[in-house]
Amino acid sequence: MTIHLCLLGHAPSIHLQRWATAMVERGFRVSVVSAEPQAIPGVDLHLLPHAGALGWFGRVPAARRLLAALAPDVVHGHYVTSYGMLAAAGGRRPLVLTAWGSDILVSPRESGLVRVLTGWMLRRAALVTADSRDVLEAIARYRPTARLEEIFWGADTERFVPLSPEAKPAGFHVASLRAWEPNYRIEVIVEAVARLRASGPATLHLFGSGSGAAALRAQVARLGLDDSVVWHGQVDAAQLPARLAACQVSVSVPASDATSVSLLESMACGLPVVVSDLAANRQWVSGAGGMVVDGADPAAVAAALQALRDDPARRAAMGAHNRRVIEARASSRVQMDRMAQLYRELLERRPS
Repeated sequence: MTIHLCLLGHAPSIHLQRWATAMVERGFRVSVVSAEPQAIPGVDLHLLPHAGALGWFGRVPAARRLLAALAPDVVHGHYVTSYGMLAAAGGRRPLVLTAWGSDILVSPRESGLVRVLTGWMLRRAALVTADSRDVLEAIARYRPTARLEEIFWGADTERFVPLSPEAKPAGFHVASLRAWEPNYRIEVIVEAVARLRASGPATLHLFGSGSGAAALRAQVARLGLDDSVVWHGQVDAAQLPARLAACQVSVSVPASDATSVSLLESMACGLPVVVSDLAANRQWVSGAGGMVVDGADPAAVAAALQALRDDPARRAAMGAHNRRVIEARASSRVQMDRMAQLYRELLERRPS
């Protein structure tokens, strides 16, 4: 029997697209319910109407109608406090929820209503997944009856592969793959590279986009870094692995985060990493593979980058360690195989 899986989530997200595509490849029929359009090969997309001032609550009736018409075997909401609410309110079971990080670590702490709703949603799920232990621990405090599983988005270890030092461009190239939004503190990285430039060569590669673009460009100009920053923007998935692997180090210093896909992809490319001191980062980064720093302190980030720039042998050892870690623990193929099996197990346990 072909299992019909309905994912409720932000269709333009590359993470949701990869999840949906992975399940199509594993023989599932996949539908995606989203408020925003984005074609995904092999997937049926169903758009939710704009709900005006009512926001996500206003979308509940449309989501219920869609789920009733689709009648999927499994409903899976991605991001608990938005699409997860629609999935929980849709009435179809079994229900799976995936936390993305801030939906558990941030939003419920900012609003009592969101906190109550989060508990209500989690207690209606049969399976809840997250990609870091600290998020799962936060979920457990709501006392859900669901099975809790750590599932990583993972890295494609066949595409994200190391490049030999001889094949990399000359100089010291620093990759930043996070969105240009306040949480990711890209301005700290820019300031750190400015400090690093005072003692030797460094080129910062900014991948992504975001609301902070204008402020970042102004900062780069003010610091005289125009010749030291490469603005890649949103890079096609086919080109990203090679551009990332050409760098010497990857840096990610968010204020809040679960396990970052860009961190895993950087590690898969054999790069040492500099990361902020968060539980989700410490779960992956030890002294053998990178450096954990105060992500709000440009001087600390600059010092870590300088230590890595000045010690190529250490960089190589760290990068090799990181590649082994990803191969052993975070291959996207292995993670999606496991998720497909969890879906099947849910249906096997469903009362007849």
